[in-house]
Amino acid sequence: MTKSLVTGGAGFIGSHLVETCLAHGHEVIVLDNLSTGKKENLPAGQTGLQFVEGDITDRQILHQIAGAHPDIDYVFHLAALVSVPQAMAEPARAHAVNFDGTLLLMETFRGSALKKFIFASSSAVYGDTKTVPVPETAATQPVSTYGADKLMAEHYLRIYNDAFNLPFVACRFFNVFGERQDPSSPYSGVISIFFDRALACRNGEREPLVIYGDGQQTRDFIYVGDVANALVFLAESGAVRGTVFNLGYGKQTTVAELARKIMKLVGVDCDVEFQEPRAGDIRYSAADISQLHTTQFAFAYSLDQGLQLLWRCLKGM
Repeated sequence: MTKSLVTGGAGFIGSHLVETCLAHGHEVIVLDNLSTGKKENLPAGQTGLQFVEGDITDRQILHQIAGAHPDIDYVFHLAALVSVPQAMAEPARAHAVNFDGTLLLMETFRGSALKKFIFASSSAVYGDTKTVPVPETAATQPVSTYGADKLMAEHYLRIYNDAFNLPFVACRFFNVFGERQDPSSPYSGVISIFFDRALACRNGEREPLVIYGDGQQTRDFIYVGDVANALVFLAESGAVRGTVFNLGYGKQTTVAELARKIMKLVGVDCDVEFQEPRAGDIRYSAADISQLHTTQFAFAYSLDQGLQLLWRCLKGM
């Protein structure tokens, strides 16, 4: 049986990835420190699923997992301090998790029989690019400590691939959204926060929907189900190695347009408040996904379909 380790597997994206791996017949080991992840995000009583509570910065736990499971085929590395504002406020702490933790994980599996190390990178590596949509070959000039740590990890992965035969794929996530994204966190994705505010508005609360900046900044929003599918597809594609891929839909949506879409789905007309842009935020963002298309991977959803699925889930809660 195929065996996979998913770091950060109890989190928002990680838990969807765990479900996809299980659906593909993988045995899955989840490593998560539960700082933002939740055990209830994982399927209860699932055969072939093992949970380990621990941190990727803990060398002993990593070695225990590798020693107990020398037959791990794939490492999906999603554990991270993912908030750009938090990484800007606490750069040393973020670096310890986002870079040092990644390096420890790479060292743990150097010299193993690992088929592939799949790394969750970020569109933040590009910075405030003038090229939109941005290809993987574009200049990388991160404007946040989060983006800088992700880019440095990519450089190390290339070295480990070439010098130590640790095959990798890095996926630069754009703006991922979907079920289990926690709107109560100030660092949560804008879509979950907008839905939370729109639902409050529908229930009679008049707290405004907040947009940082003028609302004309663009993002490339991608549904979490497509992200999970792409990660497993790229892991299982044996010919794909040593490559970086953008993961987005290749479409720009303004934050103001997104707010209108969500209010229309919920059936409300909320007050909108514009505030100063946040440190580390970029103006325009969209993925050039030409390289992903060469792998024959096909998306199952679109932005509007993903929003509808999320709204259906929220209504049923």
